[in-house]
Amino acid sequence: MKALILSGGKGTRLRPLTYTGAKQLVPVANKPILWYGIEGIVAAGITDIGIVISPETGEEVKAVTGNGERFGANITYILQDQPAGLAHAVKISQFFLGDSPFIMYLGDNLIQNQLSPFVEQFKSKQLDALILLRSVENPTAFGVAVVDEQGRVLKLVEKPKIPPSNLALVGVYFFDKSIHSAIASIQPSARGELEITDAIQKLIETEKKVEACSLDGWWLDTGKKDDLLSANQIILDECIKPLNKGETDDKSQIIGRVQIGSGTKLINCSVRGPVVIGENCHLENCFVGPYSSVADEVTIIEAELEHSVILQGSKIINIHPRIVDTLVGRRALLTTSPQRPKAMRFMIGDDSQIELT
Repeated sequence: MKALILSGGKGTRLRPLTYTGAKQLVPVANKPILWYGIEGIVAAGITDIGIVISPETGEEVKAVTGNGERFGANITYILQDQPAGLAHAVKISQFFLGDSPFIMYLGDNLIQNQLSPFVEQFKSKQLDALILLRSVENPTAFGVAVVDEQGRVLKLVEKPKIPPSNLALVGVYFFDKSIHSAIASIQPSARGELEITDAIQKLIETEKKVEACSLDGWWLDTGKKDDLLSANQIILDECIKPLNKGETDDKSQIIGRVQIGSGTKLINCSVRGPVVIGENCHLENCFVGPYSSVADEVTIIEAELEHSVILQGSKIINIHPRIVDTLVGRRALLTTSPQRPKAMRFMIGDDSQIELT
C-alpha cells in the first residue's frame, strides 16, 4: 500500500504568512504540520509516500522534509503545476501509484485517531474506497456525505447550500485502483477543478464498494490562524513532557510541562506550561504562558505572551500589554516605544517589522 500526501495549494487563508512559505510547513508545537501526517502514515506501516507539491513552495517542502529517511520512509515528490483539484492531484500521481491501493492525506490536516484500524478495515473488506467523516456545525463549508446504517456511502455533495447531513469529509481517504478510472470519467466542477467528491460519487454510481468511518477523536484543518492555534493547544496538551536542555538563572521560574531546547537561555523569566521553546533562544524579563510554541533562535525581551505561535528567528522586544492568540512569522521584529496601547492582536508574516508608537 502507498500513500499520497497533498502539500500544494496557495494557503490563502493563512496569508500573509504563506506568501513566503508553505502552509503545510507552519509548525504546530515546533514541528511542521506536514510531518504529523507523515509520521501517522509510517506508524500505520506505509513507507512508500508520494508528496504532491506546487511550483511556489515545492522546493521548500523538499528542503525541509527531505527524502523520508528521518521518518523511516521513502518519499517521492510530484509536481502539480496548478491547483486543479484533489482528483487532479491523484491523476498526475498515477505514475507513482500504479495499481497499488493508497491512502490520500491532505497535508494541512491533523487527526487524533491512529490510521491502522482504518487501513485494516479497508483491506479486510476489500473496499474500493473508504472515507473518514466527522460531524460539524457548518457542513456548507465541506464535502458532505449521506451514509446508511451499514456505513455504506449513498451520496456525496461538495459544499452544499442545503446540506443533506452534518457529516463532513475529513482530509483522509483510502482508495483502490478503481479511483483512477472514476477520475478519468469526470469533468471539472464549476470552479474549474477535478473534485475528489465527484470521483467518489462516480464509484458509488457504478456500484463500487464505498464505505465510511466516523472519527471519534478530534480533527483539525489548520488552514486558518485560529485553527492553527487550536491545533497547537491540543498537541501541546497531549504531547509535551517536561524537558529542559537550556540554561535558566535562579530568578527564572518554570511551572508545569515545559520543553526547552539546547542553547536557549532564560534570564528572570516565568514560563507556565504547556509550552515548548526551541533551541538557541534568548528570553529575558518575560512571561511565556500556556499553549505557546516558541521556535528556534527567537528573542523575547520585556514581553508577555500566551496561546501564541512564534516562528523561527523572530524578535519580540519591549511589548508591555500581553500578546495573546497571535501567530508571528519567521524573522519578524515586533517592538514598541514606551507608550502603551491598551490591547494588541496580530497575525504577522515572514520578514515583517512592526513598531508600535
